[in-house]
Amino acid sequence: MSKGTVLVVDDEEDILEIVRYNLSKEGYRVICAESGEQALQKVRTDSPDIVILDLMLPGVDGLDVCRQIKSGAGTAPIPVIMLTARTQEADMVVGFELGADDYITKPFSPRVLSARVKAVLRRSRAQESDAVQHFGDLVIHAEQHEVKVQGKTADLTAMEFRILMTLVRRPGWVFSRAQIMDTTQGDNTVVTDRSVDVHIVSLRRKLGSCGECIETIRGVGYRFRDPRNA
Repeated sequence: MSKGTVLVVDDEEDILEIVRYNLSKEGYRVICAESGEQALQKVRTDSPDIVILDLMLPGVDGLDVCRQIKSGAGTAPIPVIMLTARTQEADMVVGFELGADDYITKPFSPRVLSARVKAVLRRSRAQESDAVQHFGDLVIHAEQHEVKVQGKTADLTAMEFRILMTLVRRPGWVFSRAQIMDTTQGDNTVVTDRSVDVHIVSLRRKLGSCGECIETIRGVGYRFRDPRNA
């Protein structure tokens, strides 16, 4: 079971390989980008759970990448760890003011980086789990694993709940079946393309009138449409 998807952004191949190797060993799915433009594209297409971001990048620099991530309605919740050779206090202050969650200087210990990733993700997920989310007639109590439609509890399975949470985490974003499979794998649970479709059908039925908020994007996957923005 993957611990989450990590996007690593650095223009040095050896740094990318070190981080990719060590985080993969820890159980993370790791994707890489070598420029700011690539990073922003992968944020849109791969929906990472966390970004490890070098500040000194060709083209769009790391601070601008952080700014765009943290100012986007669908991407602002993604935690960002800055990884850079810059050690000036001013750089750290600017990064934190833009919304970065942590700051690591080069050279770095892979073990320390792994610990920081784990800690930042734990804080981020704790904040998400405490929230009660309202989408019109649909109310999700994440911590209690409870979903209500028009005040009535929807009896979702654990897998249906995980799929719903994956989709509502970023309304309007299209998640491929592969992405849904990756984020919803559970202990002793095998999720396939076909089973994702079956769970979606059941989830829509149980959500009643709110089921239409889960839209099929033909040939791509599924997305959650926030009814408040309709």
